[in-house]
Amino acid sequence: MKLPARAESPVLPQGYRIRSVHAQEWREVRELRLAALRDPVAHLAFLETYEEAVARPDGFWKERAERSAEGVRERRQFVVEGGGGEWVGTVTVLVEEAGTRDFFGGIVERRQAHLVGVFLRDGHRGKGVGEAMFAAAVGWARETGVERVRLFVNEGNGRAAAFYRRVGFVGSGVSVEGDEGRELEYVLP
Repeated sequence: MKLPARAESPVLPQGYRIRSVHAQEWREVRELRLAALRDPVAHLAFLETYEEAVARPDGFWKERAERSAEGVRERRQFVVEGGGGEWVGTVTVLVEEAGTRDFFGGIVERRQAHLVGVFLRDGHRGKGVGEAMFAAAVGWARETGVERVRLFVNEGNGRAAAFYRRVGFVGSGVSVEGDEGRELEYVLP
């Protein structure tokens, strides 16, 4: 299922809802991040460990939620709520301005969106939830006027790479060395 060219979302399964986080939801942001860091491929997907994250003070999580909450222009964290209101997935969009340095130290050539922190709990994968979550994130990114949408995936994370290809991302040929091997850049043409 390819992402649509505009902000329309694929059909979200009944009972799910996608929305931006709110600044006061730092406890929920923390809990979902810790769940993501317990995933079996977390060492390939995230640039921090569970042990590092769980040791962070409440102030860190409050600031993290505030920096990516609804109404913030340069980044936005989206969450998927299940039928009971529980958070089952997330993706964060970082807007990178031309001429600035990106996370890996390279110079950003054009205004672009960088998708990070992608996670969907077991039991919610394969239902179209991830596709709808990505469509919401890409739609918001496009509304900010970015010229390009990208993400990085570790060469050993086949599950994530297959999902990204299924929703329309393609390898750009750019790679960087990470702690766990090469990180491959994927872009949405």
